[in-house]
Amino acid sequence: MSDEHLRAVRARFDDRAAEYDDSSMHRALAAEVAAFAEVRPGSDVLDVATGTGLVLRSLRDARAGARLTGVDLSPGMLAVARERLPEATFVEADATSLPLPDASVDVVICVTGLHLFPDPAAAIAEWARVLRPEGRAVTATFGRMDPAEHGGRHGAPQPPSYPTHHELFETPELLAAAVAPAGLFLARHAWWTSGADRILLAELTR
Repeated sequence: MSDEHLRAVRARFDDRAAEYDDSSMHRALAAEVAAFAEVRPGSDVLDVATGTGLVLRSLRDARAGARLTGVDLSPGMLAVARERLPEATFVEADATSLPLPDASVDVVICVTGLHLFPDPAAAIAEWARVLRPEGRAVTATFGRMDPAEHGGRHGAPQPPSYPTHHELFETPELLAAAVAPAGLFLARHAWWTSGADRILLAELTR
């Protein structure tokens, strides 16, 4: 990420860290993604843009029996995650430069994070790099909204000061096109709604 963009994203989410889990939408989406991911016992799971670790906590609560790692660039969010899920590993890092070896992960998860990355192609390429040959990626991206509602998505009433790119991932076809250069394909998808938000859940495979 560019330094300016990275600083802006970090500051925004540091500011939201203490209240982030208060959102019923965030909690419900995390549980929905954890169920959709169908993580097998013994899997190595990496949650990119993990925030406060809500998805990893949902996997813990569902007794998925996986080894859990979360990566985020917000130290404020990670402080909450470490406090509430001490059995997981949390690392502060840029999504486009993951501090993991090649072919070391069974499942990569990224929930409502892709639109934040100034170089999503680089982030997706990192998923492909760290995934094992039979590995999978699971994403949750915001679906297309009425233009009058754009910028007022649930849980983020004020639009951010940096550009976002929801339009690149808001349909299955667009998501499939975005991940294809990294050698990933859309295997299945589902829609989940919460108020005005419509979320595309997707599983990506090689």
